[in-house]
Amino acid sequence: MNEVKVVEGSEAVALAVKACRPHVISAYPISPQTHIVESLARMVADGELDAQYVRVESEFSAASVLAGASAAGSRSYTASSSQGLLLMTEVLYASAGMRLPFVMTGVNRSISAPINIQVDHQDTMSLRDAGLIQFYVESSQEAYDVHLAAFKIAEDPQIMLPVMVCMDGWVLTHSYERVAFADQKAVDEFLPPFRPENYLDPAHPKSWGSYAEADVLMEFKYAIHRAMSLGKARIKEILAEVAAFTGRDHGGLIEAYRTADADVVLVAMGSMVGTIKDAVDELRQGGKKVGLVKIRCYRPFPYEEIEEAIRGAKVVGVMDANFSMGSEGAVGLDLKAKLCGRPEAPLIIDYIAGLGGREINAQTIRKLVARTEDVYRSRLILPESEWVDLNPAILS
Repeated sequence: MNEVKVVEGSEAVALAVKACRPHVISAYPISPQTHIVESLARMVADGELDAQYVRVESEFSAASVLAGASAAGSRSYTASSSQGLLLMTEVLYASAGMRLPFVMTGVNRSISAPINIQVDHQDTMSLRDAGLIQFYVESSQEAYDVHLAAFKIAEDPQIMLPVMVCMDGWVLTHSYERVAFADQKAVDEFLPPFRPENYLDPAHPKSWGSYAEADVLMEFKYAIHRAMSLGKARIKEILAEVAAFTGRDHGGLIEAYRTADADVVLVAMGSMVGTIKDAVDELRQGGKKVGLVKIRCYRPFPYEEIEEAIRGAKVVGVMDANFSMGSEGAVGLDLKAKLCGRPEAPLIIDYIAGLGGREINAQTIRKLVARTEDVYRSRLILPESEWVDLNPAILS
């Protein structure tokens, strides 16, 4: 049975983590993820959660504690944001290479400079090549549900990789929503205690992260890629298991919203998706055949599911809340690469939107759809991404 409460998004994540019974939590506060680790600290102090709570001196240390605890066979968790995630980068690459199955929340926040504490996806996107499985959630309810799945996905013997659940800072972490919480018994049945096949044990010595020359390095890297690629099916199964016991189905690797007969399909991730759905409904009422693909699992990249969802569309507009400097948005690049040369593939236009918390509202979506239709009708070839709602006065 689900208990429904109105809670802050950060509290919903902390309660999900608590329900998963982690052994070790490492914490270094940085806005806007601070309330998550604060809530977990309170739960440990009050005896509600039996876990080792480690206060560290930096995000690099937080990731290092997580790696060590995971290598010792403990279910482990942390959260971070923005510059904090960048400081973890070295350890996160190494953790994926050592196949350490911990979970972390990447609370999205813009990266300096100039300093900005509002939301975009540049921070977690900078880790897309690290070997972490990445989810992006639309709501606090989805954040709660996906965290339940994340530990089982990370610890699955076919996968054994870190999982990062990405949620938009402030918009989700600091807003209050109705969230339905699963019964602890149901979570325990879904997620049994962690029983690693490999862990640090003096009685049976093994090596993690040992030196690798050119004769084996590629094979180690390929093993991570293969775990992601072959793990897609298992990830979908685990997400379906969560949907079955919670009664809430957010979709699989993607959610296809009104795409069956759509001429124009938008592609997006994160909290902006809710606004886009409302705009799609409004445009549909006006006679425009518009749909949306929400990417839930960004790594591994679900190109097969996206390709199926946009089949029949004339044009696709990708809304990237990130940018690969000197190129395009990351999602747009991924999608173009996967669909390049496919017969009858739709035109793909990449838009950069919402950086630094720039507002994305229904009017923004209407303008973007109109621009997408104009580009398609005029057969324009855009040499690069289009940046949405730039202010010419500031540029000059």
